[in-house]
Amino acid sequence: MRALAAALVVTLASITPAGAQQVPADAPPVLIVDSDRLYQESRYGQQIRANLDTNAEALKAENDRIVAALTEEERSLTLRRPTMPAADFRQEAADFDTKVQGIRRARDAKEVALQNARLTAQKDFFAQVQGVVGQLMIEKGATVTFDQRSVFIALLSADITEEAIARIDAQFVDADGSAPSDVPALSEVPPSAVPSDIVPPATVPGPQDAPAQDSGALPVLDPENP
Repeated sequence: MRALAAALVVTLASITPAGAQQVPADAPPVLIVDSDRLYQESRYGQQIRANLDTNAEALKAENDRIVAALTEEERSLTLRRPTMPAADFRQEAADFDTKVQGIRRARDAKEVALQNARLTAQKDFFAQVQGVVGQLMIEKGATVTFDQRSVFIALLSADITEEAIARIDAQFVDADGSAPSDVPALSEVPPSAVPSDIVPPATVPGPQDAPAQDSGALPVLDPENP
């Protein structure tokens, strides 16, 4: 759909004056802007997304550490199982499962917080740059600016995306090329979103020749099947 819209813009731009309908000279111009490009191509938008990506990488690393520790703890309990009374194993397995479920809730809360941070950052970006686009619109004597996604056909000269990107970076990016870092880190997730009593467990030593388990998901033991 976006490719078709772009093709229509180019096609209209190539129409000769003889085949084009004349626009009244006193008609105020109508402008278009590609909002996706504003966020993707401006240095300001790129910096915001880079901060979010850093948070996502930190969360993944934290998850990997937790999964590895829990997998080792599960392995240790499994290896001790043949020598344990059934009742003791069931209790330890139940305690382990409670820990895993609590950590899973904490992980899910941080994943949701990261997704919400992405949505909020993008929303804040457009709220901040709206004034830049508005100033360009006033300077060009226009009365309205449409997003390219809602435009069926337009002259190339109506597109102010490149100008808007340059203005955004000039206003929001510092002289050294960096933009303000105001995206919250995952460590700043509100305490209510993550249980305060959940911490990454210490690694439980086990025999070195025990088979390794997949670290892609949290391990689960069945306390009812000793």
